[in-house]
Amino acid sequence: MNLTISGHHLDVTPALHSYVTSKLDRIIRHFDQVVDVKVILTVEKQKEKEGQKAECSIRVKGNDMFAESSHADLYAAVDDLADKLDRQVVRHKERLKKHYHDAPKRVM
Repeated sequence: MNLTISGHHLDVTPALHSYVTSKLDRIIRHFDQVVDVKVILTVEKQKEKEGQKAECSIRVKGNDMFAESSHADLYAAVDDLADKLDRQVVRHKERLKKHYHDAPKRVM
């Protein structure tokens, strides 16, 4: 799995990097065919939109997934983002399992 964490108007500290990595490990526990993960952490400095935002795009075999979360605290935004991505990955895995059906029975 290729993991890329970048910051927009923000320096990604080693503590923040390890926190995001530990939260995204939960996704790999549920589905091991993750190819690429890109995380963008943003601090919005506009007066009407003060807060932090976390975005993530995941490429898995057969699908691309995207989620974003905004919150006043960046760690809370990462927590919410991990929950959203986890639900998407579990749903994708269930769809893959439902794809295979039993062979039709022959009636003679």
